[in-house]
Amino acid sequence: MYKVKISTKYFVSALIFLFLFSFNVHAQRASPGNTPKNFVIGIAGTAPFIVNPATGSGISLEIWQALASELGWKYTTKIYVDVPSALEALASGEIDAVVGPVSITSKREKSARFSQPYYQSSLSILSRTDEPTLWQRIKPFFSAKFFAAAGIFILILAGVGFLLWLAEHEKNPQQFDPEMVKGIGDGMWCAIVTMSTTGYGDKAPVTFRGRVIAGCWMVISIIFATTMVAGIASTLTLTGLGTSVISTANELSGKSVAVVAGSPAEVFVNKYGAKNVPVETLKQGYDLLKKRQVDAVVFDRPQILYFLKEHHDNSVAVSTAEYVRQGYGFALPLKTNLLHSMDIALLQLQESGRADRIVDEWLGEDE
Repeated sequence: MYKVKISTKYFVSALIFLFLFSFNVHAQRASPGNTPKNFVIGIAGTAPFIVNPATGSGISLEIWQALASELGWKYTTKIYVDVPSALEALASGEIDAVVGPVSITSKREKSARFSQPYYQSSLSILSRTDEPTLWQRIKPFFSAKFFAAAGIFILILAGVGFLLWLAEHEKNPQQFDPEMVKGIGDGMWCAIVTMSTTGYGDKAPVTFRGRVIAGCWMVISIIFATTMVAGIASTLTLTGLGTSVISTANELSGKSVAVVAGSPAEVFVNKYGAKNVPVETLKQGYDLLKKRQVDAVVFDRPQILYFLKEHHDNSVAVSTAEYVRQGYGFALPLKTNLLHSMDIALLQLQESGRADRIVDEWLGEDE
C-alpha cells in the first residue's frame, strides 16, 4: 500500500513537470525574441516597397529586416505575384506574415491582423507642366466669376449715373439729358471718366448735390480702381506661369485621367467627374500623359515620387495635394501572439527616425 502511494505521488509530480515544461516552451515561442518554427513570410508588391526580394531591397523589406533584427526573428521567404494572393495564402495558413505595401482596410481586418502602419500612403495627381496656351492665359476673363464681377461693376456705375442724373438733369440738361434712360447713360459716362481720371470735361456736374456725389465717387473709385487693376495684373502674371495642368481634384472634372482599373483611384476620379482611361502600370499612364492622350494620372503617391526620382522628368509634376490616405502595415494571421511585440518594435523604429530614413532614401524628402 505504501509503494502504491509513492508511485502515485511521483506520477502526479511527473504530470506537473510535463505541464510546466510545455507551458515554458510555449512561452518561449511567444516571447518577442523568438518566432515559431518554420516561420515563413510572403513577399508581394511593387517598387519602391518591394524592389528586389533576393537582395532584400525596397521600403517594406528594409523596414521588415530592421524589425526582425530588433526582435531577433528568424524566417524564410516566399514570393507572390501580388498582395491579394499573399493575403489568401496567409488566410489558408501557407505563410505566417505578409510583407509589402499592404493597405490596412476594414475588409482585410476580417481575415488578418495588422501591425502599426509603417507608412502613410495616399493618392496624388501627376500632370504636365506645359507653357500656358493663349486660351489658358485669357480663360480667367471668361469665367463666371469675372462676368459676375463685371455685372456688379455695371450696376454700381448705373447707380452712380442715376444719382448724377437726379441731381443734374433739371439745371444742367445740356450735359445730362432730361430723358431718364439717356440721362442715366450720361451719368454713367461721367462716372467712368471720373473713375479713370481721364477728365474729358464733356460731362461734369454743376450743382452742389451733383458735385458731392461726384466727389464721393472719386474717393470710392480710387480704391476700387486700384484693387481692380491689381487683381487683373496678378491674374495675368499667374496665367503666364508654366504650372501643372491639373493640380487639385476639383480640376479633374471632364478630363481624361489614367487610373488602374479596380483601384481606389478609379473610385476617386469618378467622384470628381473625370473620364477614366484604364492602365495596368504607372509607366503606362506616364506614357499616355507624355503623348497627350490623357490629361493626368492618378496613382499612389509613393510610386509617383519613386518614378520621378528615377526618371528626372521636369516636364511633369506631382500635385502637393494628397487624397484617400491609407496606412501600409505587415499582415499576420488572426490568431497570433506576435503582434504586440511587433508594434512596439515598429514604434521604436519610427521614434528613432530609422523608418523615415529608409523611406527618404527611396523616395527623397517629400515636400
